[in-house]
Amino acid sequence: MTDAASDAASDGPARSGPLSGVLVADFSRVLAGPYATMLLADLGADVVKVEGPAGDDTRGWMPPVRGEVSTYYLGVNRGKRSIALDLRDETDATAARELARRADVLIENFRPGGLDKYGLGYAAVLAANPGIVYASISGFGSGAGARVPGYDLMVQAMSGLMSLTGDPDGPPYRAGISVFDVMAGNHAVIGILAALRHREATGQGQHVEVNLLSSALTGLVNHSSAYVAGGVVPYRMGNAHPSVFPYEPLPTADNDLIVTAANDGQFRKLCEVLGIPEIADDPRFARNADRTARRGELRPILVERLARRGAVEWFELLVEAGVPSGPINTIDGGFAMAERFGLDPVVEVGEGERAVPGARHPIRFSETPVSYPLPPPELDEHGAELRKWLAGTGEGERA
Repeated sequence: MTDAASDAASDGPARSGPLSGVLVADFSRVLAGPYATMLLADLGADVVKVEGPAGDDTRGWMPPVRGEVSTYYLGVNRGKRSIALDLRDETDATAARELARRADVLIENFRPGGLDKYGLGYAAVLAANPGIVYASISGFGSGAGARVPGYDLMVQAMSGLMSLTGDPDGPPYRAGISVFDVMAGNHAVIGILAALRHREATGQGQHVEVNLLSSALTGLVNHSSAYVAGGVVPYRMGNAHPSVFPYEPLPTADNDLIVTAANDGQFRKLCEVLGIPEIADDPRFARNADRTARRGELRPILVERLARRGAVEWFELLVEAGVPSGPINTIDGGFAMAERFGLDPVVEVGEGERAVPGARHPIRFSETPVSYPLPPPELDEHGAELRKWLAGTGEGERA
């Protein structure tokens, strides 16, 4: 924490949390960067969202909306203060550079080198602020891939994920969310926190670089390992798992049910609940490798028994027996399930007329709880107070 960060935080509502007093200059747009800075804000960081005069692109990504505001924008921008700066205007660019000079963390997802011409590239910011943790998110890194625009859908295609998603006989499909934007945002947070720990120990800042393609390749986990370590190129299997069976949706009397009996003990319990305990002792299905190799023989046996009850009824019975399973919900059902499990998935962000509901931060702390004091800001909502602070000298400046 710096004196500058403390001074900045005092201009807004009091913040608590493990990152209280950390000032984050957020020069990112759309999803990966804003998602990362929202997580940091939830943890108590003072995040200043720098937007161009037209605002973050996601302000216009609608429907759906809440009132007249894009729910996409609302979903990744709580806890921040907004200032609109036109970096082509020297007065605004000076304010942006001053913000970078005072910040503990700067995060950006311009095309690599895109901020250099405004004096906001890593080298320039480091020269003015040696303790800066400067995080850059790109599509394909700052080397040979720097010229390629980075969008999640492109990375889903280029990484191989789409080759794994969909029916074996059908076309490749994208995931239902921008999965690698979210993954890269999480990786950026991990990198920032590690760099802050290093700075605490040494006083040195550093450049943290994250790119979507690298996040994708590590995020493909067992499929990446199949290729890198085993020389195997995985292929689309619909909802089936290449290494485990049963580990997929299976039909019941009404709806499909996810059944994930991933080890021998779970499979035995599954067979007991289904009323076919002898199947667990059948040498054809004794081990997971056997069940996976003979899934074509085993699947009809399981489906015949599952057809006797509905998905929710089987879910209750299987979970009680210790067999992982779950109904396939729509989003509303997912939130309802979280409510049932006491996870309190919806929080109130902000207070009064501006308060909006949001999804709870995924991490819980026993001593430094997450807080949600600021709703997603209107464009330049805090511009006047931030310009006044950035124009000031003396108290609050970094030594």
